[in-house]
Amino acid sequence: MKAWLHQCPGEIPKGMVSPCEMAKFELDNTFPETAWKIRVVPEMKDGYRIDQEDGSWVLSGGETGVLYGAYAMIRKLYSGQQVPVETESSPRYELRMINCWDNADGTVERGYSGRSLFFENGQFAYDPDRMRELGRLLASVGLNVLCINNVNVHDPAQQLLEDYLPEAAALAAIFRPFGVRLMFSVDYSQPMLHGIPTADPLDPAVRKWWKDTAARVWKAIPDLAGFLVKADSEGRPGPFTYGRNHAEGANMLAEAVKPYGGVIVWRCFVYNCRQDWRDLETDRPKAAYEHYAYLDGQFGDNVILQVKHGPFDFQVREPLSPLLLAMKKTKLAMELQLAQEYTGHQIDLYTMIPMWKELFAEMPAGNIMSIAAVSNLGRDENYTGHPLAAVNLYTYGLLAWNTEVDMESSVTEWIRLSYSLSEADTERLRNILLSSRRTYEKYTAPLGIGWMVTPHDHYGPNPSGYEYDLWGTYHKADRNAVGIDRTEHGTGYLLQYPEEIRKKYETPETCPDLMLLFYHRLPYTFRMKDGRTLIQRIYDDHFEGLKETEEMAASIGSIPFPEPDRTVISQRMDMQLRNAREWCDIINTFFHRLSGIDDERGRKIYL
Repeated sequence: MKAWLHQCPGEIPKGMVSPCEMAKFELDNTFPETAWKIRVVPEMKDGYRIDQEDGSWVLSGGETGVLYGAYAMIRKLYSGQQVPVETESSPRYELRMINCWDNADGTVERGYSGRSLFFENGQFAYDPDRMRELGRLLASVGLNVLCINNVNVHDPAQQLLEDYLPEAAALAAIFRPFGVRLMFSVDYSQPMLHGIPTADPLDPAVRKWWKDTAARVWKAIPDLAGFLVKADSEGRPGPFTYGRNHAEGANMLAEAVKPYGGVIVWRCFVYNCRQDWRDLETDRPKAAYEHYAYLDGQFGDNVILQVKHGPFDFQVREPLSPLLLAMKKTKLAMELQLAQEYTGHQIDLYTMIPMWKELFAEMPAGNIMSIAAVSNLGRDENYTGHPLAAVNLYTYGLLAWNTEVDMESSVTEWIRLSYSLSEADTERLRNILLSSRRTYEKYTAPLGIGWMVTPHDHYGPNPSGYEYDLWGTYHKADRNAVGIDRTEHGTGYLLQYPEEIRKKYETPETCPDLMLLFYHRLPYTFRMKDGRTLIQRIYDDHFEGLKETEEMAASIGSIPFPEPDRTVISQRMDMQLRNAREWCDIINTFFHRLSGIDDERGRKIYL
């Protein structure tokens, strides 16, 4: 296996049944000349402690904790760091989830790393050895829940709960020694496939069907984590179909799985509101809060509401979702997206941890109980399409364990584990990766306005591609101004936040520049904090983004990556350069044609 664990022995034994066994195997075979003692302390659960005693290393922890401790030692030692002795470590979040959007036909929705690792032609089709590699990969950074199928449950994925259950149980057994528990996305209307005329959560026949199904599923997979549900969104059925609220819908499922320790992870992505572009009051970012905040305290104790980190849809820059700050009596999970749907399709470099750190700086870590990320995994040899996109999976795992993780040291650690580079090249690559998000942001949609992408595909520029569509993704640019007023004088979205956050964003003078057009509609002649006009800032950012991409290409080309990574990185860097140039030219031309205002520096803008 490549990735960041090439120091570990290549072949993983098939007979392992517990994380403790796996921890012993990994330590004995990675450090064959080192003396180890492993002490299982059940009450430590996922936590671990590393000590030295009479010349031996002593690793204490829960059944899974000792495995996480083993991988922590491997990561530290092979990245040239000291192992922290006499210190304990335990995860910030109990559930550290990966959501795969894999379909039973082998495709992956918003997947950029090849076809599904799990399915093909409507059935399971996985390589057991590769599943063991994947289990090791996830466990090595502390991830412990893997949802294997798309939240948009397409036929015949419903069979995970029925005919495919024995094969799913076999897959669960492969992941079990790594402390990774499976989760299934379920079709809320699945009872209707069995002669029940409704999926109403208050209907007795529906409730019985789910209880019977849960009993059958957990008998086959006793450690299944639970079900992931997407309802009443993008055409999916749900409680709203029957005049019920989402607490009633989620609690019905939660009651069915509770006897087995299962959880219901309920996605707060509800956009069947279908907006008319002429409507100046409806505002898509308000939807999640409006649908859920009033239900605070009404969800069962084994229901987790999974909330996208921003109010839109994984844009390059979004504010923190107000729902993550609102529901103090409800268990919440933050949902991130490793798949680069709007951030470059794993063609363009986009390291995500700077964005995540910004989000957690505004949200107290105690506001959420779990964390999830939409997978960037696929059947490509390197798992993540672009070899350097693996840094996002790696740092996500570290962040899910400890939200205080240092982003520079975590990226450096990944580089040292993945490649044998000089210190100069390591520093060069770290700087490229950590600046890549800001560079991408500069050459794409300006100052928080979002979107402006090619419809459906979401790669490349199309400034008005969604402007008159029904998804509420508008910029409303005209000859005078651009942006959406989301203050109390506009759509009122800003009123969903606590007062201290409202004050930060409520005026153009106090609002951070990078979020200006998300919160405010401003004339092109508006003076920014540095004295530039808004239109000049747009021009400058896009020319700078292109220039930085050109410099990035030259710099990354000098780093001696091994093959085949070197070829893949070079090819995708060429594609990123073309993409950056298209974005720069199209966005600058778009705004120049609207505003009629020239670039003060006289650079080439196409008319």
